[in-house]
Amino acid sequence: MVGVVLRNVTKRWGSFTGVHAVDLVIGDREFVVFLGPSGCGKTTTMRMIAGLEDPSDGEILIGDRVVNDLEPKDRDVAMVFQNYGLYPNLTVYENIRFPLKVRRVDASTHDARVRKAAAMVELGDLLHRRPKELSGGQRQRVALARAIVREPAVFLMDEPLSNLDAKLRVSTRAQIKNLQHELKVTTIYVTHDQIEAMTLADRVVVMNKGRFQQVGTPTEIYDRPANTFVAGFIGSPAMNLMDGAVAAGVFEAPGVRVPGLVGYPDGPATLGFRAEDAEVAAGPGGEIAAPVYSIELLGDATLVSVRVGPALVAARAPKTFRAEIGDPVSFRIGAAGCHVFDSASGERIEPAPAMASPGPARADLGSTMPIGATA
Repeated sequence: MVGVVLRNVTKRWGSFTGVHAVDLVIGDREFVVFLGPSGCGKTTTMRMIAGLEDPSDGEILIGDRVVNDLEPKDRDVAMVFQNYGLYPNLTVYENIRFPLKVRRVDASTHDARVRKAAAMVELGDLLHRRPKELSGGQRQRVALARAIVREPAVFLMDEPLSNLDAKLRVSTRAQIKNLQHELKVTTIYVTHDQIEAMTLADRVVVMNKGRFQQVGTPTEIYDRPANTFVAGFIGSPAMNLMDGAVAAGVFEAPGVRVPGLVGYPDGPATLGFRAEDAEVAAGPGGEIAAPVYSIELLGDATLVSVRVGPALVAARAPKTFRAEIGDPVSFRIGAAGCHVFDSASGERIEPAPAMASPGPARADLGSTMPIGATA
C-alpha cells in the first residue's frame, strides 16, 4: 500500500509561516484535493510532498518511508504542472518518453509504455506532432501521459486545468477522474476551483491561511461545513450567511426572523442556508421579505437575490419564476435547512440534543421513545 502521511508539517520563510503544523493521512489509491484561495498554502504543501520545498518542521511519509531527506527523483512521484512543462523541440512521443530516458528504464520497454500511456489519454494519432501544433487540451493530455508513463506510486497535480476553457475543463476533468480509477494510484490534486474539488475528490482538504479548515468527503463538506469560511467557499452560489442573534430558538436580524432553531444557545450568531434550501414567492411573507436585487436565469432554475442589511442573499426559484428588479419577494427558510455558526470564531454550532421526556417509556410513544428503550 502506498499512501501519504503528513505529520505536523510546517513551512516557514523567516517570520512568515506559509503552512501551519498540518496533519493528514491519505490512503492508498485515494484521490485527495487540496482546495483553497490563492496564497492559502495548498501548492506549498504539494511541493513539500514532491520534494521541491523542504518542510521547516514535521515529517512526510510516502508509503512507509520518511522522505524528508530524499531528492524528488527518489520519491516515486510524478507531477503534472499548471503550465504543462513540455519540451517544444521534442515530439509528443519523445515528451512522453522523456521520464523513462532520464530514469534509465530498459529501452526495450519504452515504445510499448509510451503508446499505452498515449492511448489512455487519446493521443495515439498525435505522437508525431510538436507542442506548438497542439491545442491547450492536447498539451495537457501530453503532460498527463508523461506522468502516467512513469507508473509512479503517487500522482501530484497542481492546478492542471486552470489554463483550459470551460468546455475543455469539463471533459478533461472527467478524463482525469476515469484515469485515476483505472490506474488505481494515490492522487493529490491542487485547485482553487471548488467544482473541480467536489467532482473529483474522494476527500477534500479545505485550506485557508496555511491551515486545514476541514477535511472530509465532498458531501460532508457541503452538507456540514465546519465554519463560515468553508460555508462561504463551497457551493455555487456559496452559502448565504447573515449576522444576528438567537433567542429562545428564534434567529433574528434586520429583515430576518427564522423560528424553530431548537437547542441552539442564545446569543450572537451567524445563520447560513443554501440557495436550494429556500423557497421563493412573490410578495411579502416568509422568513425574509425584501425587494429583488438581481435575478439570473440559469437554464434549469432562476437565482433570485435580495439585500438583507449588509448581506446579499440568494435563493433558487423554478426556471419559470419571473420578477423584475425592485419587485417584493419573500424567502421561506425551514429550520432544517439552516446552519448556525459562532459569530466570533466562525465555528459551527451544533444544537444541544433534545431532552428525553420524563417518566417510563411506553410503546405508544412511537418515535419519541429514547433509542434503545423497550416497551
